[in-house]
Amino acid sequence: MKRKRRDHEPPRVIEKLGWRYHHIGIPHQHPRAEEQHLQTLGLHVSGFGTSPYGIEWMRLEPHCPVPDVVKTVPHVAFVVPDLDEALEGRQVLIEPNSPSPGVRVAFILDDGAPVELLEFVARGPSSCSTSAMG
Repeated sequence: MKRKRRDHEPPRVIEKLGWRYHHIGIPHQHPRAEEQHLQTLGLHVSGFGTSPYGIEWMRLEPHCPVPDVVKTVPHVAFVVPDLDEALEGRQVLIEPNSPSPGVRVAFILDDGAPVELLEFVARGPSSCSTSAMG
């Protein structure tokens, strides 16, 4: 039997696997100030670059090519050291892809919740963090 996590302990993927929190993506339906429109993805994002907590608001257009669970359920995102290794034995929801230079992402499904995994490839001092969807 697996040992249950105690209140003061971080999630196992942080404590044992070295994953790092990156952001939480929250789907919504109303335009927000300073949205960035990613036309090819059918997605509007805001908040990622300014939220001190890593909150990213996502407004998805009907033709956005992601599973319905990503369109309707908030997701948490983690930076992982090796995306391929992190996906082993997990239910892959969105296959690995590269939405922008220097980043590879995939989504998994854990107990009905979408989880985004990001692997950043070193690009030099001007690298900037970006959400997998933006």
